[in-house]
Amino acid sequence: MQLTGQSIIGTRRATASGGVFFAVDARTGERLEPAFHSAGDRDLDEAVAIAAAAAEDYRRLPRSQRAEFLREIASQLEALGRALVERVMLETALPEARVRAELERTTNQLRFFAGIVDEGSWVDARIDTGDPKRKPLPKPDVRSMLRPLGPVAVFCASNFPLAFSVAGGDTASALAAGNPVVVNAHFSHPGTAEMCGLAIGAAAHRTLIPDGVFSLLISRGHHIGEVLVANPQIKAAAFTGSRKGGMALEEIVRSRREPIPFYAEMSSANPVFVLPHALAQRGDEIAAGLHASVTGSMGQLCTKPGVVVTEEGRAGDALVVALGRYIGGTRPGPMLNAAMLENYRLVVEGRTRDARMHRVAQAAGSAGAAAALFETDADTFLGNPDLAAEVFGPTSLVVRYRTLDQAIEIAAMEGNLTGTVHAASGDEEDAARLATALEPHVGRILFGGYPTGVEVCQSMVHGGAFPATADGRSTSVGGRAIERFARPVCFQDAPASLLPEELRPGNPAGVWRIVNGERTMFE
Repeated sequence: MQLTGQSIIGTRRATASGGVFFAVDARTGERLEPAFHSAGDRDLDEAVAIAAAAAEDYRRLPRSQRAEFLREIASQLEALGRALVERVMLETALPEARVRAELERTTNQLRFFAGIVDEGSWVDARIDTGDPKRKPLPKPDVRSMLRPLGPVAVFCASNFPLAFSVAGGDTASALAAGNPVVVNAHFSHPGTAEMCGLAIGAAAHRTLIPDGVFSLLISRGHHIGEVLVANPQIKAAAFTGSRKGGMALEEIVRSRREPIPFYAEMSSANPVFVLPHALAQRGDEIAAGLHASVTGSMGQLCTKPGVVVTEEGRAGDALVVALGRYIGGTRPGPMLNAAMLENYRLVVEGRTRDARMHRVAQAAGSAGAAAALFETDADTFLGNPDLAAEVFGPTSLVVRYRTLDQAIEIAAMEGNLTGTVHAASGDEEDAARLATALEPHVGRILFGGYPTGVEVCQSMVHGGAFPATADGRSTSVGGRAIERFARPVCFQDAPASLLPEELRPGNPAGVWRIVNGERTMFE
């Protein structure tokens, strides 16, 4: 595939008139070809305008055609094969096995949402049939379902160049719900973005999708993203990135004349609680699992365990020593880009000098990010909320508690994507108290296991209370993700010919509906 370095505006390429920048090899810092031309305001305005113009036609397409579109995107990505994998590796320094796994996840979730579209019940069709003879007033015929919002802005994530980027879960779920999408590429992997954008364009052509349903804006800097969420024709936005970036975009969204849903995944420390009996029975096993979870993908996963909470005493000491041994033996490696590596090093240096913490272990070597483990006590941690901040990179902080009440208080820290409880026989009561404390603050509670690795399935929740996400009622992974880009619309006493297919008498769409209070496929 020949890259041109230009944005994709529906079925055409943007003019090469914007400022020029280059992707770089994440391992060497060398410049990668081709030159990329930043999209300008005119490109953005056109992309949004054609998305708005296409919204009605796309919304009215048969479900089968939208599903076919999603499946064809998956096939087009797979057809890129080795070329796509190699470009991702160059731009991110992610190892081949990780990239191939992420590509498979991306294509699987596209097909997953295609299946949701085919099955159809996600629209939550509800029907209360009328009764003109009811006294004292006739009962109207009332029918409702979820309907698409309109053009959606999607922001690519730096750490997931495929699964949370151009053709990732936000795009897949927004397209599945019937919305056009305008994607803002991440500047650190523009070649990957262009390849995936071309794959979506080819899929749209093959499945006869209206022009404007997909566009890709490539740029460096924040201007295009800021203007994109401010555009009045954008009706929702999805972002995965830093708290600073997410909050800046949310402020723009709130200042719009018409505020819109904004789904931002921003920051998470993902506390892991190791209770006494679990500690005694499988402490070294837990240490090994934590090490893999903390250092996998060089600690650049949003579900990395950034805080490990365990009791004071000899058993807790043994866990810290074991985890420190694993961390100290970790081979340093490259991060996604030079800025992230520099920021990680500054954080580790700062923690090393911080009197509130003790450095347990740090891997040797200077060529890349060196894994590090720190330790503090519960009183210090609870008195200093900044210690709970997410750190992007292969490091974690062990917090030692004296009483379970302190652990419970830690569980009620600011919002996180996940909270994990390691328990064994004898820990049941304490585990129940921790789970109760965690529930208001996290989107996923794990019992055993490790939070890295998110299963794409109907029941998954990848969200959480602020600041994990801007809106804890949502999820960016799993079947419910499609609901972020739809709203309920009610039709009262509407002629059958004017109803959406899912609400018509006789159920021609063949979807499950709630009719007069009963879930059924009949009316």
